Amino acid sequence: MGKLIELNAADGHSFAAYLAEPAGTARGGLIVVQEIFGVNSHMREVTDSFAADGYLAICPAYYDRVQRNFEVGYEPDDIKAGGAIRSQLKWDDVMADTAAALARIKSAGKVGITGYCWGGTVAWVATARAPGLACAIPYYGGGIHDLITEQPKIPVMFQFGGEDKGIPMEKVQAIAAAHPSIPLHVYPGAGHGFTCDHRGSYHAESSKLARERTIEFLRKHVG
Repeated sequence: MGKLIELNAADGHSFAAYLAEPAGTARGGLIVVQEIFGVNSHMREVTDSFAADGYLAICPAYYDRVQRNFEVGYEPDDIKAGGAIRSQLKWDDVMADTAAALARIKSAGKVGITGYCWGGTVAWVATARAPGLACAIPYYGGGIHDLITEQPKIPVMFQFGGEDKGIPMEKVQAIAAAHPSIPLHVYPGAGHGFTCDHRGSYHAESSKLARERTIEFLRKHVG
């Protein structure tokens, strides 16, 4: 089980983060970026799971920029509320909060970043705009296609669901064409949010394989 801590960004903004520590010496650090639903119970579980794999894992509450303690589930009204907050965030502020999270866990060694849904887009932007990261694993980031011209400075691995209604395969193919050197995995039968076992779109087989690939990537680039 992790714990809530407080972080301070370079611009003076104070915000919460969920920090989970490994049982022994950390292999390195990992920033885990939330979906649009806040640092909810699912994101805390994901962060704990990466700590169990040996990483000092941190899940920053990016939405604190707009509303403190925002945490919802996966109903239509929750999606609407989460999207409304996301629309108010600025990339410079998101990257400042990412830098603060990185500073908190870099004592563990190299630091990677992964994210889901909106967090996948954050992880992608961080590859170009957040110095000090070792690698990134964005999961089904709906905004990646709109930011396709970002130029990553670190190793990246993309993860997408083959049946994601929000990210058509034409967009996934365009991302692959724009960045042909980046490994990109598409999971047949998996929709948006396929790794989240709190959602109806959970696809156990794809989630397991994606997780195995994620850990392998972290072992290679973080430790």
